[in-house]
Amino acid sequence: MTLKKLQLNHNEKGFTLIELMIVIAIIGILAAIAIPNFIAYRNKAFCSAAESDANSVASALADYFANPRFVNVPAVGALNGGAGVTFTGTNALVTLAGANPNANVTIVVNDGSGRCPASYQAAQNAAANPKGYWDGAGNFTLLIQP
Repeated sequence: MTLKKLQLNHNEKGFTLIELMIVIAIIGILAAIAIPNFIAYRNKAFCSAAESDANSVASALADYFANPRFVNVPAVGALNGGAGVTFTGTNALVTLAGANPNANVTIVVNDGSGRCPASYQAAQNAAANPKGYWDGAGNFTLLIQP
């Protein structure tokens, strides 16, 4: 009886080596197509983070000017009740310009990661959107007009 258990059953079905190699090749091709797209999406997320940080500063400014006592553009540290604005990742505020809030206020946030693709920055230039644009040097500028 033990001898019968050791005998190979020739009716068993399985995958051949060629079939397994073809499946691995297909998975490799799909990975070669998908991985660069995932990297591009992740890099564009760094652009979105800088743009979001500029919008956060704009929201904090709107909250700051809701108080009628405040009539001049403050330093960033004076926003959010003196707590300042927290930036995502390595982003930093380059400038908050404009002394008169009844005129234009310019917010410039630097992409501290340096990962925002140049092609994205070139497409989002001042000609395409003068109120929110990339300068090509890793800075996102948001122009607030009353």
